[in-house]
Amino acid sequence: MSWGFLRDLLSGVNKYSTGIGRIWGAVVFMFRLLVYVVAAENIWKYEHDEFECSIKQPGCENVCFDHFFPVSHVRLWALQLIMVSTPSLLVVFHVAYRENREKHHNQKLYRNPREIDGGLLCTYIISLVLKTGFEIVFLVLFYKLYNGFKIPHLVKCDIRPCPSTVDCYISKPTEKMIFLYFLVATSCLCIILNISELSYLIFKYSIKCYLKRYMKKQQ
Repeated sequence: MSWGFLRDLLSGVNKYSTGIGRIWGAVVFMFRLLVYVVAAENIWKYEHDEFECSIKQPGCENVCFDHFFPVSHVRLWALQLIMVSTPSLLVVFHVAYRENREKHHNQKLYRNPREIDGGLLCTYIISLVLKTGFEIVFLVLFYKLYNGFKIPHLVKCDIRPCPSTVDCYISKPTEKMIFLYFLVATSCLCIILNISELSYLIFKYSIKCYLKRYMKKQQ
């Protein structure tokens, strides 16, 4: 899969982001996208082929693997990366709308089309809320699907057509668990950055509104 479009999206969004938003973009690109493409995707590449059970009953390994890994980790991470990055398109589209509107009217309608204020501020806040929501939803989904953030060395399976309780072994569990913890930690870091940026924008806008009211009263 080519991740060039996501890289271009993140680099484009940085033009319209605050300082905290740029840090978020760097974390997503450096510590999530690159780690996923360079390392994590290869570690889970042959997860089904390397999943072994103590009994070679036809169909036993397949049903046990499907039971313990209903969705591939890497596919879920890929979906998570896409979902948490796409809300930033709202900001890109809003800025493009402002610039096209000025071009259509052939006059300057905004002090700076890329300045985060007015309607663009609302769009930016909505994108932050969506990104934070998607991060939390996927963390909960990971936890529910895999009964916690862990990779066991051994799982016991008694699902038919297995004739009895079968011991099944997962390949490279320690290595997978290290990357699992790393990606979960970076996801939590992104949540903290999103909440910090959201708080910063709300605080900044509140101060701005207060100063405007104060100046009106003084006048």
